[in-house]
Order: sequence, then C-alpha cells, then structure tokens
Amino acid sequence: MGKQPEQILEDQLVAQLQTMGYGLVFIKDETELIANLKSQLEKHNGIIFTDKEFDRVLNILSKGSVFEKAKTLREKQHLVRDNGDNLYFEFINTEHWCQNQFQVTHQVTMEGTYKNRYDVTLLINGLPLVQIELKRRGLELKEAFNQINRYQRHSFGANSALFQYVQIFVISNGVNTKFYANNRLQSFKQTFYWSDKANMRLTNILNGFTSEFLEPCHISKMICKYIVLNEANKVLMVLRPYQYYAVEALIDRVKNSNQNGYIWHTTGSGKTLTSFKASQIIMNLPEVKKVVFVVDRKDLDYQTTKEFNSFSKGSIDGTDNTQALVKQFSDDTRLIVTTIQKLNTAISKSQYLAKMEKVKNERIVFIFDECHRSQFGETHNRIKAFFTNNQLFGFTGTPIFVDNAVSNELGKRTTKELFGECLHKYVITDAIKDENVLRFSVEYVGRYRQKDGAATDIDIEVEDIDKQELMESPERLEKITDYILAQHSRKTYNKTFTGMFCVSSVKTLIKYYDILQRKKAAGEHNLKVATIFSYVANEEDADANGFLTGDVLMAAEPRMLYGVNAHSRERLDEFIVHYNEMFETKFSTKDSQSFYNYYNDISKKVKEGKVDILLVVNMFLTGFDSQRLNTLYVDKNLKYHGLIQAYSRTNRILNEQKSQGNIVVFRNLKKATDEAITLFSNKEAIEAIIMKPYEDYVKKFNEAFIELLRVTPTVNSVNDLASEEEELEFIKAFRDLMRIKNTMATFADFDWQDLAMPEQLFEDFKSKYLDLHEKTKTDNQKEKVSILEDVDFELELIHRDNINVSYILKLLANLKDAKKEDRAQRQKDVLDLLAGEANLRSKRELIQRFILENLPIIEDTDTIPEEFEKFWSIEQEKAFKGLVEEEKLIPERTQKLIENYLFAERDPLRDEVLALIDGEQPSVLHRKKIGDQILSKILGFVETFVNGMGG
Repeated sequence: MGKQPEQILEDQLVAQLQTMGYGLVFIKDETELIANLKSQLEKHNGIIFTDKEFDRVLNILSKGSVFEKAKTLREKQHLVRDNGDNLYFEFINTEHWCQNQFQVTHQVTMEGTYKNRYDVTLLINGLPLVQIELKRRGLELKEAFNQINRYQRHSFGANSALFQYVQIFVISNGVNTKFYANNRLQSFKQTFYWSDKANMRLTNILNGFTSEFLEPCHISKMICKYIVLNEANKVLMVLRPYQYYAVEALIDRVKNSNQNGYIWHTTGSGKTLTSFKASQIIMNLPEVKKVVFVVDRKDLDYQTTKEFNSFSKGSIDGTDNTQALVKQFSDDTRLIVTTIQKLNTAISKSQYLAKMEKVKNERIVFIFDECHRSQFGETHNRIKAFFTNNQLFGFTGTPIFVDNAVSNELGKRTTKELFGECLHKYVITDAIKDENVLRFSVEYVGRYRQKDGAATDIDIEVEDIDKQELMESPERLEKITDYILAQHSRKTYNKTFTGMFCVSSVKTLIKYYDILQRKKAAGEHNLKVATIFSYVANEEDADANGFLTGDVLMAAEPRMLYGVNAHSRERLDEFIVHYNEMFETKFSTKDSQSFYNYYNDISKKVKEGKVDILLVVNMFLTGFDSQRLNTLYVDKNLKYHGLIQAYSRTNRILNEQKSQGNIVVFRNLKKATDEAITLFSNKEAIEAIIMKPYEDYVKKFNEAFIELLRVTPTVNSVNDLASEEEELEFIKAFRDLMRIKNTMATFADFDWQDLAMPEQLFEDFKSKYLDLHEKTKTDNQKEKVSILEDVDFELELIHRDNINVSYILKLLANLKDAKKEDRAQRQKDVLDLLAGEANLRSKRELIQRFILENLPIIEDTDTIPEEFEKFWSIEQEKAFKGLVEEEKLIPERTQKLIENYLFAERDPLRDEVLALIDGEQPSVLHRKKIGDQILSKILGFVETFVNGMGG
C-alpha cells in the first residue's frame, strides 16, 4: 500500500467521529466559529444571548493567557443582562462531563501573522478544546508537533484568540498517534501515547485511539478532571494513561469499598502528579473527611509540599510541627501533607490525643508516598489501630517483595502484606517503551593489581573485590577522581547537564571532596562541586540499599532529624563555606532550619544546572527529580530497590541531546544491576533497560554513514540536490548520524578512529546541513509552504554553549601568538569552526572580516576583546541604520520593539511591526508581504548582533 494522503486520513477520521456522537459542522473562518459558539453556548445553558450580551461573553473569553483561559473555561460565569438581570452560565459542565455539546469540524482557516488552516477540531459547547493535526504515513510525528508550535506563534492568539482555549493536542500520521497538553514550554519528548489499562499502546488513530481516547465522554472527562493547572509555571499538564488508570482505580476503591491497595509506577514516571490528582479528586468526595498525604523525611516533606502547591497554589499548608498537624486534623483542611514522624507523634503523645480522638472515627484516606520506605516499622500498625475508619494507599516505584525485603523488629514485610492488592502497575520497561523515561548506559570501570604482587590485573567485572583497605586506599580514590575529571565533560556534553557522585560513607565522601578541592586549587579542573550529607554518628548503610538507616527514618521529630558527629559536622560546615563563596549564599548547620535551607538551595542549583557534581552518600538518591542530571558516578554497594532508585536519578526525559542516563560504576555491581532489573521487570528486560555496548553503536553509525553516502556521495553533492524531497532525504540521513554520534559521544571509549567516517568529513557535511537549515528559514518567508518547514533539524545535537564569540576571541589570541608557519592552519581551523557552529553562522561573515582586516594590525593580544567590541559596535550601528533606512522605519520605535522582543521572547505581531513604518501604511494587499519582510530582517539583526555573544 502506498502512502496515505492526509486528506483521505482526515475524511476517515471525521466520518468515524460522527459515528461516535460528534455533530459535523462546517466552519471556514473565525466569523463562523463565533456564530457557532453563540448557538452552542445558548443550547448548553438553555438561554438566548442578545448581540450585546454575547459581546460581553466574547470579552470574558478574550482575556488572559492560555493558562488564564484554562481557568476561565472551568469557572462559573456571570454577566448583567441588557435588562439589568444577573445571568449565571458556564462554558463547560465539569461535574457531569458527558452533558456537554460535542461537534467536529475541519479545515478552519485563521489568519494571524500568517494564514493557517487547521486539520480537525473538536468543539465542546462551541469552543475549540481539542486540535488534531495529521501527517501522511511515513512522516515523523515531530513535524506535526512543530506545525502546532508554528500555529501557536502565528495564529492561535490572533483576533478573538479562541484557539488558545485548546486543552489537548493530538498529532498523528495514521499509524502513530500521540497527545499532549497545550503547554508551549514542553518539547516533543513530553508528548504521550494513549494505552489501555494493561499498558498496551493504542497508536493507530482509526483503529483504537479515536474510539477510546476521543470518545466524547472520555475526552470531556480528560479535560474536566485530568488536566492539571500548574500554578508555579502557569502551564497545563495532562495525565498520561497509566496515571489516569491509577487515579481511577483509587477513586473506585474509595467509592465502592474500604479496602487498601498500592500503585506500582516506576521511578521517574510522574508519581507526584498522579498522587496529587488522586488526592484532589478523593478529598472532594462527600464520603471522605480528609486526605492525608504521608512522606517519610523532612526533605521529601519540603519537596512534595512544594510540588503539590505548584499544581494548585495554596492547596497545602506545610506542617512545620506536630501542633500544626493536629490543628489541621481539627479544622476544615481537606488535604494534609505531613511526615510519618509527625503523624506518629500526633497519635502517640498524650498532649495531642484529646484533639486527635475527635477524628479517629472519621473516614480518612491516607496516601503514602514511596511506601517502600515509610511503612515498614511499628508506625504502620499504630496508624491502623488509631484511625478506625482508615483507608490506606501506597505509591511506590520499587515495591518490597520477599527477595528484597529487609528484616526489622516485625520481621520481613512486603508491600503486598501491608497494602494488599496492586491496583495498577507501570514498570520500567513500560516507561522506556513509551519513551517516558530513558534507558541507562552503564559502564564498569576499574582494574586492581593483586596485593601479592602477581602480574595479572583483576577485572572488576569478573572478580568481586570489596576489601575496605583497597576500596578506601588513597591511590584508588585519586585514580577514580582523575577518571571523573577526564570524563565529566564528555558525559555531560560540555557541562550542559550535571552529575551526581554517590559514595559509601561520609568518611569516604570527605576524602573525595578534599581531593577534588586540592585538584581545583592546582588548576586541574574548574568544576562546581557541592556536597551534602546527614551528619549521623554512623551512616554506613548495613543493608547497602541506598537509604537512610532506620533509626534516622523513625526519629520522633524532624527538628533534629540528623544527629551530630562533631568531626563530620565541622567538615560539612567547611564545605558549606566553599558553597557560600561559590554562589554568594550564607548557609550553615547551626540549626535544622539553616541546614534545610542549604538542602533546598542545593536542590534548586542542581535542577538549574549550576552545580556540576553533587557528592552524596544517601541523600538525593531517592525522591529527587532533575531533568538536567544525566550522569551518576557510583562508588557504593547498591542492590535491588536502592540500586534502581539511585540509577533512576539520571533517566528523566528532557530533549534529543539527553538520549540516556549515564551510570559510571567503580565497583562490581554487574550482578546486582541484573538482579535488580530482573526483580522489578523480568530477566529479558535487561536489554531494554541497559543500552547496548559501544561496539554496537559503532556498527550502527557506519551503517548510517553508508546510507548518507547513498543519498549524497560527496559533500559537494548536497549542492546538487534538485528538489525539496531530495533535500529532506539528506536531512534525515545526516540527522540519523547525529543522533547515533550523540549517544556514542558519552562513552569513555569514543574515538573517531573507530568510525568509517573521518571527523572532518562529518564537520563538512554538518556545514551543508546547517546551510539547508538557514535556507528553510529564508524560504519560509515565501507564500509557498515548504515540505521542509516543519522538519526538526534537532540543532541541540550540535549546539555547544561554550562555542560562542568569547570562545572565538580566545582562539584569535592563540592565532596571533602562534608561530608564523602555524598561523595559516590555525586561521583555517577558526574559519571551519565558524562554518560548523549553528549559533555562529549569522556572525561568520563579520568575524571573518575582523580576522582578515583588523587582527593583523593588533599588536597586543590582550586588547583583542576590546578591539573586537569596538568593531562590533560600529558594525551593529551600521546594520541598524541600514535596516531603518532601507525599510523606512522610525528608529526609536524599532529599538523599543527589539528590546521588547528580547524581554518577552515572542515574535512581534504583524501590526506591531507595521507600526514601525515612518509614513503611509502599506495597502491591504501588501501588508503581509511587507510585514513579514521587516520582521525577518529584525530577527536576523538580533540573531547576528545579540544572540550567542557569550560572556
């Protein structure tokens, strides 16, 4: 069967939607969309609006951002009628979500900066709430994703901006279909497949996806109940299928039984969002008095409270002490977030019992976060005994089975024993298959010579060496440190990402930190290293499971949760002084609050990518999410749930460049890794979870190189590609090479000598690839739609933040100081670099002129930056003057528009651009062409003279 044209797919989809209960309506433009909206809102609310009254409705709808409009959609509305009466109405029925009006339309044309025609739109009560964009079979889904982003820039916000009410986008090429919330901050990696309850994906839009996901009651329920308005970031989030099924299962349990249960969702799959949505819905059920969300450490108490509040601002009052917690149980607070330590105190200490007795018989639902940690002591029984009408649910990424259970005073206890049935399961293999978490690239490093002087090296992968004398020897720690320093830039793509280094004990951590500081002082590295540890008398983890010891977990109050060991505390304070100097902060361990402020600041800095390596023993190995963290160095024995939890710090999805989580192990954990994966998925899953060896990627790269040569045998043959179809074939072939090279580049073994393609040839092809990218940007100013318009060039795979103008100036200083015979080659190297870096290409011509005309007459290399700045300022002024003269613009307004663009980071609207013209405005026929031409030149000016200039 040949490629299915989009039109046939669109017609079939519209026909299927009609059979499911959607009314077909023909809407060609905004005027007809508004007329239909009026009739549908009247029908839904059982009223008739006068024209003036409906103008007031449109005024309500027109206000605010996408996020504010999502709130407006869900709120009850009020207006004063023409006769003075009050009128209350709604845009959507959120409680009885099936009782809305459902329509489908297609090929609606909207005109903003550009004219766009949308594929299929689902209208609920006349508002466009679901937008479906289709591509023909064989095209990548990312092209549809990019197309929607283009619509958001160019036309969704135009005129009445009703398309900003879209809640869910659906993209499909027929055989693959994904959905996502209307959130412009997310990348293509944050788009999702829909699945059934057993995690079987429904990818074909006509066979499974539409009948399940777009069924009118279901899509309305997703919009009304399963979209989260994230207040902190002012964005919409939508639950993924496994999150939806988990919440539904919990609600069903609460409504129809008093049985307990647990949710097994793998680490990194968005457990906090699931638990928040479950808590939010359950607390509003009339039969439930309160929902209590329980965590097991103060650091998680902080993090979970912060995340809960980010989804719904002010929804949770963090309980700082047990007295505040008891008050929350007594008042009308419906949702409580607390630690298990404080909950234990509230039901155990006599001073609180009088107040707590009043609620002990109420229907209270307890949800335990990471229940594998919080629920294996006496407290579990105490909670069950005190609250007589309780219902307990647990969330875990790594359940406790018989195999990984640890003995305590109550013996070995499993998650099933404590919580009963698993209500929904989503394991790591499911998450990797759905591209919701990354796979791991695990490298085992280290060979040790035997103490008896035998000449044979012992391979760490074969022989299990774990003698404390050897493991803590200064020579070994020094070698491991040197290895990390040598590999860190490679692992983190020139520090684009961050790393964590977990070690066996506080004593060893201190040794590593001292070595890193000594080497930094000696100028051997400039990494920003931070550390935090709980200063407990003995933090050695007897069970090697990656978690804090039981006596710390079960401390009665968090105020002094971390006991004091004078030596380690003094050293930590010393390390915090280094941190304060590095980031201009003022933290210490003088009291628990100051310590937690330090903890919170480190958490923030790691998430922002401002810390290069975080050195830890146990803290941060669980319950910590950072998309920027991609590498974990391990010098610590881990097993089972501790190992999976620690590895999973690295596997959060971010973008194309972050293709895997890097695990560098300095101990023999191969067997432990295989056992952990087998326990939490199955033996066959090891290949799905652990990436293939380096040699496999060499083979894949060489095969992709052969395919590239088939499309373009030489670099110059890229110039001879006769059609956009041929150009697209080259783009895809070279992009495949880039993707494989991006994955390979983090391996310690990576060497261009292993590949069939020389590095210089890769750079030459890369230059041609970037030429085509620039050409598409130019072509997009034409009326004709290019098939390359929505292709994702994935420039992040070749973007390097450290290659900017500042970096080039350093090279120019080296060029100036070079011996005469070396200068020609050095100059060629700089010019090649300018051609191959995406963020420097707009500046290439000017920098080349500076090299050829100005550099020869500069005598002192120290003045190069100053001379370049003078040159650049003159050229910028000339370019700005040329732009305003050529296009007849008002200089002051143009300068202001550029400043506003840099601040707002959104393309100026066409009317804003045309307002710059000094004189008569262009005719209606020429407005678009002239507006686009001016905008293109302004954005080109900014790209050349402002962006990517470096420090």
